[in-house]
Amino acid sequence: MRLLGDRCVFFSRRARRAITGFSSPLYVSLAILVCLFFANSARAGMSLQRQKLFQAALDSIPTGQDEKETLSPYFFVFAQGQDSDQLPLKSTRSEVSIAGVIARVKVTQVYKNEGGQTLEAVYLFPASTRAAVHSLQMTIGQRTILARIKKRKEARQEYEKAVKDGQTAALLEQQRPNVFQMSVGNILPGDEIEVELEYDELLVPSEGVYEFVFPTVVGPRYSNRVAKELNDQERWIKNPYLHEGEKALHTFGIDLNIYSGIPIAKVSSASHAVNVEFTSKRVAHVSLADSKAYGNRDFVLRYSLQAEEIEHGLLLFPGEKENFFLLMIEPPARIDSHDIVEREYIFVMDVSGSMSGFPLEISKQLMRDLLSDLKTSDYFNLVLFAGSNEVLSKDSLAASPENIQAAFDLVDTQQGGGGTELLPALERALSLPHKEGTSRIVVIASDGYIDVEKESFALIRKNLNEANVFAFGIGSSVNRFLIEGLARAGMGEPFIALDADEARRQAARFRKYIAAPVLQDIQVDFEGFEAYDLHSQVLPDLFAERPLVLFGKYKPSPKGSIVIRGQVSSQKMEGRINLSDAVSSRDNAALRGLWARHKVMSLTDMLAGDPADGKLIEEVTRLGLRYSLLTDYTSFVAVDTKVRADGKKVTKVRQPLPLPLGVSDNAIGTGGAGSGSLPGKVGGRVYRSMPAARTVMGSLSRSEIQRGIRKNMRSIRACYERALKSDSSLSGKIVVEFVIGPKGTVTNVKIVTSTVKSYQFQADILKVIRRMRFPRPAGGGSIVVAYPFIFRSIN
Repeated sequence: MRLLGDRCVFFSRRARRAITGFSSPLYVSLAILVCLFFANSARAGMSLQRQKLFQAALDSIPTGQDEKETLSPYFFVFAQGQDSDQLPLKSTRSEVSIAGVIARVKVTQVYKNEGGQTLEAVYLFPASTRAAVHSLQMTIGQRTILARIKKRKEARQEYEKAVKDGQTAALLEQQRPNVFQMSVGNILPGDEIEVELEYDELLVPSEGVYEFVFPTVVGPRYSNRVAKELNDQERWIKNPYLHEGEKALHTFGIDLNIYSGIPIAKVSSASHAVNVEFTSKRVAHVSLADSKAYGNRDFVLRYSLQAEEIEHGLLLFPGEKENFFLLMIEPPARIDSHDIVEREYIFVMDVSGSMSGFPLEISKQLMRDLLSDLKTSDYFNLVLFAGSNEVLSKDSLAASPENIQAAFDLVDTQQGGGGTELLPALERALSLPHKEGTSRIVVIASDGYIDVEKESFALIRKNLNEANVFAFGIGSSVNRFLIEGLARAGMGEPFIALDADEARRQAARFRKYIAAPVLQDIQVDFEGFEAYDLHSQVLPDLFAERPLVLFGKYKPSPKGSIVIRGQVSSQKMEGRINLSDAVSSRDNAALRGLWARHKVMSLTDMLAGDPADGKLIEEVTRLGLRYSLLTDYTSFVAVDTKVRADGKKVTKVRQPLPLPLGVSDNAIGTGGAGSGSLPGKVGGRVYRSMPAARTVMGSLSRSEIQRGIRKNMRSIRACYERALKSDSSLSGKIVVEFVIGPKGTVTNVKIVTSTVKSYQFQADILKVIRRMRFPRPAGGGSIVVAYPFIFRSIN
């Protein structure tokens, strides 16, 4: 045996093999496993010098927090005697009012402490990427406390001080534009606390159909970044999740009303069974058909107006200090282009663990539809990515039947497994040789469960002259911030495929969009209308048949007109809206917050290229404070003035989330948000090892787990030696999950993933683990351990 840097290498009697790994804080790391292995199996035959060297390596293994701990979601396990009544969040319900093109949403979360300890509840929840959150209030009994907007750090400090001082407090923070975190501290036994937040959202129809989306769950995010090096805004990723198919531990309800100036033609939901009641031709009420529904997927409502008309025109809000406008102008009819444009398509397909099963089948259907429709004059290539990435060909291929079939064959073999290393895949896709004389289009298909959204946007913008980017979100609850942001950065369009049927429809829409933009080279001129502070100075080409949207401010006494110019195919187009036709009303007050939200989005896009730009951060912070808006740098905090507890014994509870509908357990741990390479590649690089042990109402130190593993190393070695006698080339990865129960015994042993092609070897490993014994966890709880072994030839 010898030590090589941070790994140990074992020389078998029959062949040389390496068992390698990377350390991780709450897991017994692979490196530790190997060291323990040799400490027991080989020390007897070591020279004194080697024993000292090996002992030094053991002594250097940290027993506290690992410096290289990576962020990771984890599974929630009830301790013995614990049930869902001890979790404080009981329900979340939403009241939605849609009038014209603006949705006003009120979300009420109810927290109740039915246990005997004072609690602090932390709940991670999603929202629309376009939600302008402008108010928060907390109700305790008969008292209602209105929250104030503050700088993020100041709000967090005020909240923590209040909790320490025994005051009940609530803190709302934005982790991503579509991910919020609610913290409610000092929930006393018997308390029922309601927290209400309100936001506005602009609805923009596409092809005559309006869509309102209310996300209900945050999908688990893959991350390979070291936790200690990140700020609190990134650590939300380490959140507990329930297992696949387990229902959310709180109820979900939604009540929605549509008010339209044009008769409503049709209302339906693509995600849920709903009851629709028309109180008039212009008013519809929508509720869930299942009163016991729970939030494990996006609620998607679609409606259209008579003759597929849309609400458009110019809205004005004359404020006390500032005036705001919203322009929505209907696009011209699409003109089919007869120009033959040779195109090169680079398809980037996510085959990671979180895509395993239902989402991957949707993605395969999408890829079959997209590939089948390529023209013979087109070229294409395919990049698959998980923990690593693979390309179909070093150069783009002609879209011949043989090449398309080769792509079909590669796609059909994918099973889903490993991490989600999107950035390296994008870098590879964008660096592929560009077929001369073609227009390149990059198409990305993913659920978006990563934490490097801004870095991905920056990479796309850096290569904007290389390609347009279209992004497909796959699944029931995708990361729309990533999918929409990729398309916006790449001057393309986002698509969401909830199921296989939608994948076909979205593929058809994509084909129509790329055939010819609806409007190109768009310019807006103001004639006599004094507009300023536009949310975007550059308007991208319009691919979808939806209104052109522009927010801005204007000076008093509006007059004149707004002129929109562009090009449709080879024809020039001009549209004009007179200020005399505008709808000016104090009822349009939502435009104030919506303008600020869209302005913040524009600044955030710029920050993606330079996250440390102090001036941009200062401007976003100023906007949040001035317009009472939740942002990355501003938060809402509500503090009860009454001291209700001593603040010394507060138990923090992170509300576990259900996995989104169709997402498997592979999204958590090494199977999905963890390490791994593409399926079929044995012994690929391990990008990350996950924290292996999570406890609920109990604890067991890392050193105690180490000692339990150490006692069984001879048996693990014996299993491997026996397997090598049958197959001297045996190598690969086995990830085993097991539960250490309240008595220290091991139960629920199973293999999560394995690339070792020996069922007997797998069975032998499981037998050894079932016989393991550990100390009893303090507090009588259970501990889930996920343990990755990697065997690799080093010939």
